[in-house]
Amino acid sequence: MGKKQITIQDWIPIQKIFDNGMVKLKNNNFIKIMKVNPINFNLKSNLEKEAILKSYKIFLKTCNFDIQILIQSSKENLNKNIQKIKNNLKKENKKFLNEIGEDYFEFIQKFNSIKNSSSKNFYIIIFSNQKELEENIFQELNEKYFKIKECLFRCGNIVQDLNSKKEVEELFNIFFNSRNYLK
Repeated sequence: MGKKQITIQDWIPIQKIFDNGMVKLKNNNFIKIMKVNPINFNLKSNLEKEAILKSYKIFLKTCNFDIQILIQSSKENLNKNIQKIKNNLKKENKKFLNEIGEDYFEFIQKFNSIKNSSSKNFYIIIFSNQKELEENIFQELNEKYFKIKECLFRCGNIVQDLNSKKEVEELFNIFFNSRNYLK
């Protein structure tokens, strides 16, 4: 009796999400989130791999501030893709294509049950623990963002700024409700 129940709002460290996508945490630190679309390193030549690794070393040396790299995995649902192919096969209405298609569907389903296909999203979270005006903090975080973006671009990655309240809320929703997205 007399114990205060802890709510999910008490547990989540977010104080406010701004319209520009910046986040103020309950400890008065600010963060900016960027999504990184990675390259397939295994498909690169040895010379390209060497250049990418050198660029990545420069990226790590350039980040003389706090960052966090976050990887989000989600199980891939292949049903839409399979249904789309089935619909295209029905339009063609050729017996040999239907037979090949059925074999292909069986292969995909067996392969997916063994490997559990998943997709991965990569995020970098930039921190600012400055005790300045929000405007100055936003500028600082944007400068760090562009520094990281340029370095990762040299590695061949595409970096996307989560620069709206809606995008950040959707991302947090995925992370805080991960059970719904892993089914």
